[in-house]
Amino acid sequence: MGRGHGSARAEGIVIFAPPISHEIPVESPYQIPRKPKKKPMPPLLLLLLLPALAFLTACSPTSTVSAPLTQDAYIWQRRWTPAVPQAMQASGDLVRTWRVLAAESDDADADRWTDVAPDWTALAAAKRPAIMVMRIDGQFAEQQETAMQAATIAHALALVKRWQQAGVRIAGLEIDHDCATARLPAYARLLTALRRQLDPAISLSITALPTWLDSPALDGLLAAADEAVLQVHAVLNPRQGLFDARLAHAWLSEFAKHTQHPWRVALPTYGTRVTWDANGRIAGIESERPMPAPAGPNVAAELVAQPETMAAFVSQIERDRPRGLAGLVWFRLPTTDDARAWSLPTWRAILARQPLTAGLEVLARAPRPQLQSAAGSRTDAGLRDVMLVNSGGTDAALPSSVRLDARCRTADGINGYVLETDAQGMYLRRTRDGLLRAGRQRNIGWLVCPQENIAFHVQS
Repeated sequence: MGRGHGSARAEGIVIFAPPISHEIPVESPYQIPRKPKKKPMPPLLLLLLLPALAFLTACSPTSTVSAPLTQDAYIWQRRWTPAVPQAMQASGDLVRTWRVLAAESDDADADRWTDVAPDWTALAAAKRPAIMVMRIDGQFAEQQETAMQAATIAHALALVKRWQQAGVRIAGLEIDHDCATARLPAYARLLTALRRQLDPAISLSITALPTWLDSPALDGLLAAADEAVLQVHAVLNPRQGLFDARLAHAWLSEFAKHTQHPWRVALPTYGTRVTWDANGRIAGIESERPMPAPAGPNVAAELVAQPETMAAFVSQIERDRPRGLAGLVWFRLPTTDDARAWSLPTWRAILARQPLTAGLEVLARAPRPQLQSAAGSRTDAGLRDVMLVNSGGTDAALPSSVRLDARCRTADGINGYVLETDAQGMYLRRTRDGLLRAGRQRNIGWLVCPQENIAFHVQS
């Protein structure tokens, strides 16, 4: 991603200059023939055609001439450490608005809210406005609608007042509710009531799901909010991965048909660990915060949004933008504390549409004494650690396999790699997806080779 983003394409303008042909006849050595002037279009005909052109433009599912996509970012930390304001300061020049988790309701109980205590000083000092996000967990029965609506609106208005008193510049309020499709009409009624009581200067937005696209109630729901953020990551079976670019493109095109308001798309910057039990049911999901390991036998997988994949997706939607798409919202702001998110240099490169410059290599190094002991060969001069080293400027995807030098006698894998053997010899196979951050290294195994120069073959 990021190659060729300095062209005029970002402005929606294409300049085409045909090559000069030396075979065009010239009337004189000093005069270039001019085409006859075309008669101007009659004013009456022009007035008749303008509405038709406007209609065709409005009905088009994509737009090629529009302003650059703006970029927001979710700050989803429940506990603000010093790393959060540091990341905000390091990224503020590329971000339009911070969308900050402000409160979460407990499952099926809108009267119980857990408010997030942000760094008020950092938010007030930020050069960007904030959009407060209220996360509503769980589903609500029809008989709970009135109470849920009243409790949500009361808490929203109280939060807005509290944040404004703390000196935070509030640009909007976003409701994040994974509403059941059958309950979308009730959700629309909540938004309509909230919009009536909310300060008109504060925009009301919602998080929208692709699973709602087939609902006849979707248009009414989107009309009740000022804007929507379509989430296209982690919405299906986790076994299918965290993000599918093909599905995301289809969802964006379809979503554009349902709203007349500006809308945005939420894209991932993170990885998540998903655990399945013996019956194939999801037993646990660990992402922005650690979770206890599920009990009993289970199978786990690390799902990661690869920077190269996201870069290519952004490039594509900028070239062929769905109608009404106003910007991107990145989930979530990477920090140095967030082990599952991209590094800040990688995120900045993608936001700035710059090339990704990962520099992954495999090296054999003399192990530390305690590792020599663990390998059972403290005196074996041929014992080496197998190290993945990223000397580039952005994160690198972990290779799927590393084939070892055929002259090596024995080996083993660690830290997400296991030893495998086939007709070609030994290799280390990756057991979970992941990224190696810029400037970092990881020990993925050890081997014993008699020679100094050890060859590796990396399979991405």
